[in-house]
Amino acid sequence: MPVPSKGRVVELLADLVRERGYDLEDVNVVAAGKHSAVRIMVDREEGIDLDALPELSREISDAFDAVTDFGEAPYTLEVTTPGIDRPLTEPRHWRRARGRKVRIELAESKLDGRVGLLDGDSVTVVTKEKGVLSTRSIVLTDVVKAVVQVEFSRPTAEEMDLAGGVVGSRPSPANTDEIVDVEAPEEGSNK
Repeated sequence: MPVPSKGRVVELLADLVRERGYDLEDVNVVAAGKHSAVRIMVDREEGIDLDALPELSREISDAFDAVTDFGEAPYTLEVTTPGIDRPLTEPRHWRRARGRKVRIELAESKLDGRVGLLDGDSVTVVTKEKGVLSTRSIVLTDVVKAVVQVEFSRPTAEEMDLAGGVVGSRPSPANTDEIVDVEAPEEGSNK
């Protein structure tokens, strides 16, 4: 296939992807000798059932096959979802990341926090400094870069409440009533 431009692929797929209920997040076209690759990244508010991607991939492939300017040369088509390391650049990204831990870079500082509610052009971020939780409103246009972080422990219920509650498939907060101090011996034991 003659390598189509990113703009041509977006033009061809924007309506199809939107009609299927997805957002077209990114298009990457790579010429690799005689074998090109086209990577389409999609997402949607309620998340993506990975079983639905093969059908969308077939429809995208059919759309490519229906146009003559892509030619007959082989190409690899990949339809995927955003990874956790995708920067949060659109309001919808922030809305979908509610409850997740994120590293935010501003012009003068960096901070780690938990994404809270999106309100117009700003987002509430729950931060913890010296063990004390607080919230901070950040205007999205002030964000230089923001990326979701991988977490290895559950957030507390208080932290999730400040972030606007548990959302969709977000992890349940840690139940602090169930935390057991394993260092303290039980009364009457010989430890």
